[in-house]
Amino acid sequence: MIDGVAFVPASPVLIPEVAQGAAHELDDLRAACRTAIRAASNGAERIVLVGAGPSPRTYGPGARGSLAGFGVDLTVQLGTGEAGPVQLPPSLTVGAWLVRDALADPPPVTAHAFPGEPVFPRSFDPDPAGKAALVVVGDGSARRSTTAPGYFDPRAEGFDAAVAGALRDGRAADLAVDAASAEELLIGGATVWAAIAGELGSRAWDARLLYDAAPYGVGYFVAVWT
Repeated sequence: MIDGVAFVPASPVLIPEVAQGAAHELDDLRAACRTAIRAASNGAERIVLVGAGPSPRTYGPGARGSLAGFGVDLTVQLGTGEAGPVQLPPSLTVGAWLVRDALADPPPVTAHAFPGEPVFPRSFDPDPAGKAALVVVGDGSARRSTTAPGYFDPRAEGFDAAVAGALRDGRAADLAVDAASAEELLIGGATVWAAIAGELGSRAWDARLLYDAAPYGVGYFVAVWT
């Protein structure tokens, strides 16, 4: 049973080795991620990461992700135990790093990648009687400024504001954002939010929005639901 949900960004710049000299600029964002993950996982018997990926896939705790594509010779393992192949997509690699950054001794960690199908795999939770924490990895629009990866789109700020409102109020159904607009505005988290919306929407959540800003022209959100 999902007892807590942490929403965190998917950007590799959260990892200091990637950000390098600019790492301190996101100290407050990293701190918010730690707070959200710790609160969501308090008392949890396992953690499940969900993020975007090229194909629908489930990853065990030995799976690793590489940051070589971002110029850093670093791999991050999803959970503990024997290391497996390097196969995690970037979003789950960032998520795995954030969990390790927040928790010194995390419970077992698994992950699911979604390429676009808004279907949540119920098999992720083999023991519905136990407590599970969900860590949802995804960004808002990458078109919030003229220096953003997708350049500026005047619609982006309003779109992100609606997502932030849903995260602040615990309205899971409103995270199933319009797919066409999400594609045009480069909403990185749209696939994952749509995938979990139905699964989480049947419950009432105590929600807190801990971070809502676009420091590099990309909307970053951090929230925790319990």
